[in-house]
Amino acid sequence: MAKGIIYIMTSVVPGLIKIGKTNSDGFESRMYHLEHNGYCNITGLKRSFAIEVEDYNEKETMLHSIFQKSRVGDTEMFALDVNLAIQLLSSFDGEVIFPKTESKEEIFDEATDNGRSKIIPDGIYVYSRNSKKEGKVVSAKARIVNGNWTLLKGSNLALNPGVGVSSKAVAKRLELALDKNGILLEDTELGECSPSFAGAIVVYAANDGWREWRDSKGNMIEIYRDKLSEENDK
Repeated sequence: MAKGIIYIMTSVVPGLIKIGKTNSDGFESRMYHLEHNGYCNITGLKRSFAIEVEDYNEKETMLHSIFQKSRVGDTEMFALDVNLAIQLLSSFDGEVIFPKTESKEEIFDEATDNGRSKIIPDGIYVYSRNSKKEGKVVSAKARIVNGNWTLLKGSNLALNPGVGVSSKAVAKRLELALDKNGILLEDTELGECSPSFAGAIVVYAANDGWREWRDSKGNMIEIYRDKLSEENDK
């Protein structure tokens, strides 16, 4: 059985992803080429998930067949929610190649939560937690558009890492422009993410973002998730 890597990449075009394959030794060079040169006139390709599996040729063909209705011509591009593709691919037996810092279970759960995040209406949302550790009220505002989060300038973030913060959240925190008091100095795009990931950036610890982010009326945003569950149960 041939072993190789199946990967998923996002592109500069929202909702357009690439599902491809490469041999186990060629992953980094393939990613470098695609990220720098694009594919079929599509640029801005960025690796999102990759897994090494047995029978990778057959599995890639199966994926292309499953998502055939979303396929763009005869290319490896698909008009498809990246979270749906990651959920399916992360259910395969195999070794996660990218991202290395997360388990398949974590990646699957994150993709599921990211997908649900799209049900949150566009708008401004607030986060507030009285933190004894920080000696202040940690607070933030975020703008959501089409499931994409932007943390807004002036948010007052925690400075000290807490319990359960993911390596992915830590990496994102290191990119932030903060003053010495934890004030965010510029709007910062978090992209498509879950409420809990956005909350982790704010409070620098694990949290249930669905219950801690609130809308302009003071409602926890889990009301939107609950509405979806009710509709699915009908």
